Amino acid sequence: MDLKADAKVPSTPKSRVVVTETPKFDLDSYIANYAGRTRYARLYLIGTSSKVLATEALKAAVAEAKAGNDVQRYMDAVAALRPHLTPGDPDGVIDRSWVERKEKQNKAESSRLEAELKGYKNNLIKESIRMGNEDLGAHYHAIGDLTSATKAYGRMRDYCTTPAHIASTSFRVIEVAIDQNNWLAVQSSVHKIRNIQLKPDDHAKAQPKTQAAMGLSQMHAGDYRDAAISFLNTDPSLGDKYNEVLTSNDVAVYGGLCALASMSREELQAQVLENTTFRNFLELEPHIRRAINFFCAAKYTQCLSILEAYRADYLLDLHLQRHLVKIYGRIRTKSIVQYFAPFSHVTLDSMARTFASQDRSNPAIEDELVPLIAAGTLKAKIDLEHRVLVADEVDLRAEVHREAFESVKRFKKEAHLKLMRMEFLNAGLEIKAPPRQGMGGGGGGFSSIAGDVLAGAGAAGGGDMTGLQQRGQGLAKDSSRGAGLASGGGGGRKR
Repeated sequence: MDLKADAKVPSTPKSRVVVTETPKFDLDSYIANYAGRTRYARLYLIGTSSKVLATEALKAAVAEAKAGNDVQRYMDAVAALRPHLTPGDPDGVIDRSWVERKEKQNKAESSRLEAELKGYKNNLIKESIRMGNEDLGAHYHAIGDLTSATKAYGRMRDYCTTPAHIASTSFRVIEVAIDQNNWLAVQSSVHKIRNIQLKPDDHAKAQPKTQAAMGLSQMHAGDYRDAAISFLNTDPSLGDKYNEVLTSNDVAVYGGLCALASMSREELQAQVLENTTFRNFLELEPHIRRAINFFCAAKYTQCLSILEAYRADYLLDLHLQRHLVKIYGRIRTKSIVQYFAPFSHVTLDSMARTFASQDRSNPAIEDELVPLIAAGTLKAKIDLEHRVLVADEVDLRAEVHREAFESVKRFKKEAHLKLMRMEFLNAGLEIKAPPRQGMGGGGGGFSSIAGDVLAGAGAAGGGDMTGLQQRGQGLAKDSSRGAGLASGGGGGRKR
């Protein structure tokens, strides 16, 4: 890395979201809830997304990076901070001496740990090899070499001798995978932990973390219902034990929003509000509980207004930012559909008042309804002349007639097949499945003929049984005649 050229310093990536509103949280109090590398990741996201907190968050990100060993993160934070400072401000200048010193220290530490691990391998000490790989993986993770960290933890698995060791390794892999946004690896590691026979105490400690990690990966995969179920089943003992990834407040917010986006009112009442386990999390974020209560009570205006009030906060969340628009959109669509369900027609003006949005970029209510109608989500038509949304009329009489006709058809088909079977039995014919290819030769006999008759009758549907009965009786007579000839021929030979 050329430390003499500012042109080589990585530029700040374009932020996907720009938040101009002031969030409700205090930055220092907010970031104090987290530990580990997620502190920097959250500060950097806030700094590159929020117009209000940009300078404060990026300065904190620079300090956080400088307190660690990841040189690249420090340089990224300084590069992102520089446009927010006046020219010549020392906070916008990279500390070259620190960068050079830290890179030398990281390189020396990597060499030392590699040498120690090599010695353990030569001595064939299994537990020492496991711990050596663990130390090496933690070091690589701390300096930001996530690929090498993953490889070290992968080698560490081969030397695990107890279920607790396997679980510990898998949790380390989960942390690295989250930094890499490798959500399939997160789910794979969670499944490995769940399949381990842990001691009761170890299982009780692991369960909240695995549920939270699984919910996080499912949310990033867009499986909001599965994510909601995972968060809803997270044990309250999680507390601050997993704050290097997320906190209990995050579980309440992620679980509540995913549930609102994917569950019906009945499910929200039973699985969220009446869930004694998740109630402990909701107490940390009472506005989420209020929003769900309003939704279940069909008070959609109040529900959506609460969510809109916290939009800025959630757009500055590390894991929620990229999903918030989709989640809010689903909640709004559900609200519109369920609001209209009891009515035959509703004026567009009343719907516009009920679902008024503070976001000026949102389209007019009729423009919002058209895609829902086109997709079949909303069974209605828009009368623009009278500005009314009219529900599609369902001809109940025709629907009842159609269902009755289908029932009669099914009954006739079943009766026809049963009568046909009775005729075959009365004719003395045995109905068997056709022989498999390559098994046995000729001689299908009457069974083959009966199968052809049955197949033809089944294809014909509910037709006339007379021809079928005559054919069956003829086959029976032929069978009797053949039996008589066989008996007579045998008697002649005897005489």
